[in-house]
Amino acid sequence: MTRLVFTTPVCVCLLLLLSSAGAAFTPEPSESELESKAHYNDPLPTTVVVRVVAHRSMVLGHEVGGARVTITELATGQLLASGLQQGEPGDQSQIMRTPHLMNEPVYSGRSAASFTTTLELARPTLVEIAAEGPLAYPSALQRASKTVLLIPGHDLTGDGIVLRLYGYLVQVEHPQPGESLIAKEDVMLRASVRTLSGSLVRPHSDWDSRKIHIYGELLIGDRIVERLQMFYAGEKSRFEAPFFVPLPKDAPDGITLRVIAADAANGNFGMGSAQYPVLSERLRSRKE
Repeated sequence: MTRLVFTTPVCVCLLLLLSSAGAAFTPEPSESELESKAHYNDPLPTTVVVRVVAHRSMVLGHEVGGARVTITELATGQLLASGLQQGEPGDQSQIMRTPHLMNEPVYSGRSAASFTTTLELARPTLVEIAAEGPLAYPSALQRASKTVLLIPGHDLTGDGIVLRLYGYLVQVEHPQPGESLIAKEDVMLRASVRTLSGSLVRPHSDWDSRKIHIYGELLIGDRIVERLQMFYAGEKSRFEAPFFVPLPKDAPDGITLRVIAADAANGNFGMGSAQYPVLSERLRSRKE
């Protein structure tokens, strides 16, 4: 019992001495560490690559006018960056035909259009990255956006942030929009159908028209009076169907021709339309 009583205080004293000695030998932070801490709150350059692509197709490049990109801080609404995506649509074989693992680049393997900016960020920043295009075809303009958390000093490069736009470019080419049509005449409706990146839609291609419902509609006012099944015309991305021009008494304000391309399996839809005045068939005989 006596030995225990005298041993316990000795142990406590030794522990106190050891702890105080350890505290005395704690190393001071180096100058480099102090300098690093002093810059913790400095803004860091952060590079962001944005790529605007047509869904199930190529990148929107100069052929279709590219796309407009904006980066906005969500908390404040401040515009951090904006600009145009311009360049090439990318390598068709690499994008459309080559299998890819999850981390493999799809669009950046070879030159393809993109928008690149470097932001000075002092803190993690939640942003909205938005794009609209194709700019050369306002009637087919689509918009897409993503919410992304950007971390200072951590670049988003390679394929970058990919924004996909859905739809088709559909243009009525014949008759020319606004051209006067003669009643009872048999007229050929022709239209072109392309992806938003400008790629041609045709049978047996990467964008197979056999899998897309392409048809025309003849409207008087807002009423569809005839639906026309359109067929590939054998050149580029043109499709056609014949129709008869109605009488002026049935279409006093003219007619509208509308062409629709619908790919429900991939969620791509496009439409083009044009209006035409209708003249009496007697005018044709007078000219002849």
